[in-house]
Amino acid sequence: DKDIMKIYSEEKFVQEGLINTKKPKDIDPNNYHAIYYTGGHGVMWDFPDNKEIQEIARIIYENNGYILSVCHGVAGLFNIKDSEGNFLISGKRITGFTKAEEILAGKAKVVPFFNQKVAEERNALFQKKRFYKEFALKDGRIITRQNPFSVRAVAKLYLEERKTCKQF
Repeated sequence: DKDIMKIYSEEKFVQEGLINTKKPKDIDPNNYHAIYYTGGHGVMWDFPDNKEIQEIARIIYENNGYILSVCHGVAGLFNIKDSEGNFLISGKRITGFTKAEEILAGKAKVVPFFNQKVAEERNALFQKKRFYKEFALKDGRIITRQNPFSVRAVAKLYLEERKTCKQF
């Protein structure tokens, strides 16, 4: 997509977004209204046990902010706990990259877990549509999408929320 490639070539994005990326310890979650967990298979290893990012997400969420994820990014939500020690996704409708999509991508024997299985172990209500079709869910202030074809759907849901939010 030309619009995306244009952003990647902007000097400000390269300098501030790539070269000078902040570490989690440098982030004040009180300054954010949302956290967005990106996809890609690598996040299945990077996100689930990252306590610093979990704490950032918890604070944003408990400050009436939003948690968004795309595709494999849902793995970042699995171990976030609220102040009482309960899994944040427990009882919530969420989605993410499915087992069928892993099989079609040829990664079923490579990934450390299947998103639906882990989500259900946390008492989340994992929902899905036919593989590689646009699908996004909003349950309260958690917005998730199933696969790469749903990026715009998550953005639209979040932007609709921003319109109705009195803080912004």
